Amino acid sequence: FQYPVEIPGVSMTNFLKAAVNEKRKYQGLPELKAGDFLKLMNEKRKVVELDSKFTRRSVNEGFSGGEKKRNEIFQMAMLEPKLAILDETDSGLDVDAMRIVADGVNKMHTPETSAIVITHYERLLDMIKPDVVHVLYKGRIVKTAGPELAKEIEQRGYDWIKAELEEE
Repeated sequence: FQYPVEIPGVSMTNFLKAAVNEKRKYQGLPELKAGDFLKLMNEKRKVVELDSKFTRRSVNEGFSGGEKKRNEIFQMAMLEPKLAILDETDSGLDVDAMRIVADGVNKMHTPETSAIVITHYERLLDMIKPDVVHVLYKGRIVKTAGPELAKEIEQRGYDWIKAELEEE
């Protein structure tokens, strides 16, 4: 989410245990035993350098913007989706938090998973190396290329793409 919501009274541990076990149930797998769940949570927490104290707090309650974003990546690491959509995940992040979030996304990338990263700034794509860059304009993809497209947009802006569209 661009602005992750706070859920007072629901601990991160309980929230994630319910989410992970619901996913496992959907997949026809047994629920994780408490010890196995805590082991998994500690392993995944390290992916985004999230302090263990955050797992005892209510979901996003009192978290800074960077902590909320890191918490989202932590949730993603716990749930291991085949496709993740990250909408302006760099919004409001300082350089250190952006690095941690990007590292977390990179660590979760496998040949079996994909992420759609929506951003207005090339700086995030310096840290999360995209395979493909798409430009969305008026609800449709108008340009597709490799990572070099992001660098070109950073240098030239979007006006040249609009001009190309008007020529068509």
